[in-house]
Amino acid sequence: MRWKTGRRSSNVEDRRGMRVSRGVKGGGIGTIVLVLAALYFGIDPSIILNSGIGTMTPSTTESIPEKRSPEEDQLAEFVAVVLADTEDTWHALFKQMGKQYKEPKLVMFTGAVQSACGYAQAAMGPFYCPGDQKVYIDLSFYKDLKQRHDAPGDFAQAYVIAHEIGHHVQTLLGISEKVHAAKSRASETEGNQLSVKQELQADCFSGVWAHNADRARNILERGDIDEALNAASAIGDDRLQKQSRGYVTPDSFTHGSSAQRVRWFKKGYENGDLTTCNTFQADSL
Repeated sequence: MRWKTGRRSSNVEDRRGMRVSRGVKGGGIGTIVLVLAALYFGIDPSIILNSGIGTMTPSTTESIPEKRSPEEDQLAEFVAVVLADTEDTWHALFKQMGKQYKEPKLVMFTGAVQSACGYAQAAMGPFYCPGDQKVYIDLSFYKDLKQRHDAPGDFAQAYVIAHEIGHHVQTLLGISEKVHAAKSRASETEGNQLSVKQELQADCFSGVWAHNADRARNILERGDIDEALNAASAIGDDRLQKQSRGYVTPDSFTHGSSAQRVRWFKKGYENGDLTTCNTFQADSL
């Protein structure tokens, strides 16, 4: 990916080296487990935190000095460039729709973080919180993406950010609110299906970004799209379930299978048009 000459976004919050601790009353460790599970399965953790299951006490933040490698500093710079590129792309696309794009913040953190959606640990991976309209990422995830999920490459890393920005686009367009309302009336299986459609649409939106960003700024190099497709495949529900427990339960999918994630990213990339990303009315996923 050609990124080094790109603009750096000013919407990055660097919280690396800040240690966040969170106390619990009533629900205890069980509440933390539920919150972490909610993040993994694409559920707004504030639903659990506000349900009375347990009461979270105010978080405390401690700044811990840390020595950063030149490689990590460059990765942080890369994240700022990708975020800026998503800003430029979505500003243009929203303008075409007669709308105004509101830029999200991206928070880089170490270990754990407090968001409007609750307390989260790095092990849960990158996430978007609609409550504060921020994307959260511990840069160590990229090491896991490369080594644990066998999905290396800078454009694989860019895809991860673009996917989370896709959720921000859903929030701005009112899609996330509609999905949340529909889930409240749905069974668990139906709710999972809605989550899958929402996640696959975010994959499609990331493909739309790639198409339009390359057309406007020629950012793609040979092999970049293959890197993104490999990353999408690596984090499919079927592949992750097979790796973790040896079998697959489709009714429990919340993000989509590897094949589905690849298909919808490609659909967005090949068309570059948001209207092709309506997973909620698709005949098949």
